[in-house]
Amino acid sequence: MERDDQKQDIIDEDLYEEIDDEEMYELVQEEKRKAIARAKAEKEEPKRPFPKWAFWLVAIVMVLNLAAVIPQTYSIPAIDFLVTSAKLSTNPVIDDYQEAVVVVKAGQSKGTGFAITEDGTIITNHHVIEDEKRISVAFPEEGLFHAEVEAAFPDVDLAVLKVEGESLPHLDLADKTTFESEEHFYFIGNPLKFTGIANQGTIIDYTNLESWDQPVMMLDAPIYKGNSGSPVINDESEVIGVVFATLNHEDHGRVGLAVPIDYFHNKYP
Repeated sequence: MERDDQKQDIIDEDLYEEIDDEEMYELVQEEKRKAIARAKAEKEEPKRPFPKWAFWLVAIVMVLNLAAVIPQTYSIPAIDFLVTSAKLSTNPVIDDYQEAVVVVKAGQSKGTGFAITEDGTIITNHHVIEDEKRISVAFPEEGLFHAEVEAAFPDVDLAVLKVEGESLPHLDLADKTTFESEEHFYFIGNPLKFTGIANQGTIIDYTNLESWDQPVMMLDAPIYKGNSGSPVINDESEVIGVVFATLNHEDHGRVGLAVPIDYFHNKYP
């Protein structure tokens, strides 16, 4: 297992070959602006309404067109996750999940978190907020909040934040982490310089890490830097884990790692 530090995501450097994430962001944002402008122009025509599904179709086509201008040496999966997110976001259930997932900003660190109560209890990774005094979280619709650390559990890389809010969107936690090998799941986070990206994958199994006393979940999913703190959501709409890192596995290649939600229940009454 190759890790620079227990508290840092492990990101394969070849994901940034020939083009870095800032260039990627600017290219995709430009295509997004074009898609929005086209949608707006069509919508302003009184006899030609532009439905939501058509907007997303244009957005997906634009992202696919973007792939043509990126050097072939660039890793295509980094494009695929944007297309997948656009498709998934048309599902109202996924859209509801996205409303509860926040951007966590602590100093120079940016990660993901998600609300678990309507009055502002949020789960994220400990390494995202470690040693930082000023922490803010941003909901997609409710906006920016100042957050306080309510509890920290560095041994399982989890932290609980608290914001002052009412009727906030939130996710339900499973009482226990249960899954079968190759079970499907969704996850939402803020990879690279993007926010609110929805994606999906399968759960491989548990795995043991040298630096952990307890096993963690191993995921077959496109997880990138910034996904730290993303909820692992099963098909029953319950959170069963929290993404915290990636690993270059001897048998499975590049995989994601998640803290089972059991460990949160054991620490946080």
